[in-house]
Amino acid sequence: MTTATSDTQTAASSRLLIGYMLGGLGSILFATKSIAIKLAYAEGVDTETLLALRMLLSLPFYLVIGFLSLRGRQTGGAEPLGRGLIVKACLVGILSYWFASYTDFLGLNYISAQLERLILFTYPLFTVLFGAVLFRQHVRPRALWAFVFSYAGLAMIFTGAPAGASGAFLTGAGLVIASAIAFALYQLLAKPLIGRIGPSLFTCIAMSAAAAVVIAQFLLTHPVSALAVSPNAMLCSVFLAIGATVIPSFLMNAALHRISAQANAVIGTLSPIATIVLATAILGEVMTGMEWLGAALIIAGVGWFTLTERN
Repeated sequence: MTTATSDTQTAASSRLLIGYMLGGLGSILFATKSIAIKLAYAEGVDTETLLALRMLLSLPFYLVIGFLSLRGRQTGGAEPLGRGLIVKACLVGILSYWFASYTDFLGLNYISAQLERLILFTYPLFTVLFGAVLFRQHVRPRALWAFVFSYAGLAMIFTGAPAGASGAFLTGAGLVIASAIAFALYQLLAKPLIGRIGPSLFTCIAMSAAAAVVIAQFLLTHPVSALAVSPNAMLCSVFLAIGATVIPSFLMNAALHRISAQANAVIGTLSPIATIVLATAILGEVMTGMEWLGAALIIAGVGWFTLTERN
């Protein structure tokens, strides 16, 4: 093996490792979202208002970073951004950051944060399914064990979750399933666009487009005075906008730039672990031995997938 080949393999391995780390951190930060939403709902804020506050508070960051990214792109001689490319980025952003977010936020009105996290993170299965059927992506047989471990762990964690067939439960579960499907499609559709546009600029375009839809939806259904919420609700909104939206959105798209959508999806199963820990610490829920065993299986599944991707 030549020195050049060895250096190339080392660089590729480092790129994957950084991608796994970015994806894992982004998933954990995204896991704080459901906790912040539940706390805001407890303050009497409704879904449309909370989503609008989230976007209004995060939009300035995306506009500034987007402007800087675009200027850097123009001076760096990168591929010009055609109208079609921008439109695609906007539509993909609306799919995830509006539709997937809105259905997820709505679902949290009906079901618990932990159960929402379980249902939402069926999206890796949808990612693999749609990737194979719609995009003819290859699935390594060994990687399937990652799903066995991860979803066996999730099943253990949520064995005691209330799953009655009441109307409220079915409504909430259906909304979150719709969110999971939309997010899986986003994972697959965003990757080639990120490769052409770059992760930072793509994120800014996608989030700005979604913000426009969210704000328009709010103005059509609420008076502007509805944005005057309690101090605690505003604090939740600020955290939701920055800690659970701005930062993890850049982390996740940077990860997608380095690793496959399937790898990013499976690494995302770390998020329920973070949700359980936060729910225990903030919402007063108790972790059982079965839940900790489930957490161990999920970590094993993520580790296995990482190894099969790198070898």
